[in-house]
Amino acid sequence: MKLLSLFSGCGGLDLGFKCAGFKIPVANEFDKNIFETFKENHSDTHLIEADIRKISKNSIVPYMSDEITGIIGGPPCQSWSEAGNLMGIDDEKGKLFFDYIRLLRDFKPKFFLAENVSGMLADRHSKAVKYILKLFEESGYTITLNLVNAKDYGVAEERKRVFFIGFRKDLDVLFKFPRGSTIKDNKKITLRDIIWDLQYNAVPAGEKNYHNPNSINNNEYFTGNFSPIFMSRNRVKSWDEQAFTVQASGRQCQLHPQAPKMVKFGKNDCRFVAGKENLYRRMTVREIARIQGFPDDFKFIYRNVNDAYKMIGNAVPVNLAYEVAVAIKNVLEEKN
Repeated sequence: MKLLSLFSGCGGLDLGFKCAGFKIPVANEFDKNIFETFKENHSDTHLIEADIRKISKNSIVPYMSDEITGIIGGPPCQSWSEAGNLMGIDDEKGKLFFDYIRLLRDFKPKFFLAENVSGMLADRHSKAVKYILKLFEESGYTITLNLVNAKDYGVAEERKRVFFIGFRKDLDVLFKFPRGSTIKDNKKITLRDIIWDLQYNAVPAGEKNYHNPNSINNNEYFTGNFSPIFMSRNRVKSWDEQAFTVQASGRQCQLHPQAPKMVKFGKNDCRFVAGKENLYRRMTVREIARIQGFPDDFKFIYRNVNDAYKMIGNAVPVNLAYEVAVAIKNVLEEKN
């Protein structure tokens, strides 16, 4: 079963689907800082390096040997995120959902999956979301809308995400989002399980937060002062908890669990424990990659360390993608 991947980023969603047995002959990404990383890790996929608004079915078909079974992707989330401009569909990036739907209508695959942040379900976006659902339905698909937390799907991270999943109406599918493999508390994966060993060879990034050539397998962390906004709340999880949501920013990256939790002194005022200041550092690129489910042989290529944090933070956790992909594959195989 072959897929078209849109808004691919470094390919967390793609990797999860490949692990479930899907093939991805063609993908599309616009950020030039991601191209090398994607191509290094997805050598069996042709990457179209272009703005999705400027590509068409004719741009894609030459790289497809068969009809595609599905389209997957996560249109940019900044327009819907609590940390973004909150403009939703009124923002240019928010409107990229329309280009996703345009290509969906051109190819008419058996299914599609579109992922985004939980913020798009806020009341202020309800009209826009209803409109998007209407467009998906008018395109010929039966849709389910699901809000899930990655920690329930084999991921050591608190990360709520929205999934639009649709099957072509002629297939007569009533899709049920899978129950996660770690939905029970005693099955949850912790930071201790995922990153304990990486603390021993973590090094700071180079000057001006450029890549440190002495880092082993991207195990380097962003350096610099912490902003008042960053210090407004606790940024440390303990070893036996799941991480906070991985951010697409080195400066905003959460702190390593070797440090004690920050102490609250007042509203929007948290501080490092006195005498323990040396323990407070941001997590490394490899640590957040592990949290997001990327294997250690997944290579991140960058000059500016912040670009690595950005591509990892914007990715779909690999195991969450895998468990959803398996559920979709089972439905398709039953229909076949």
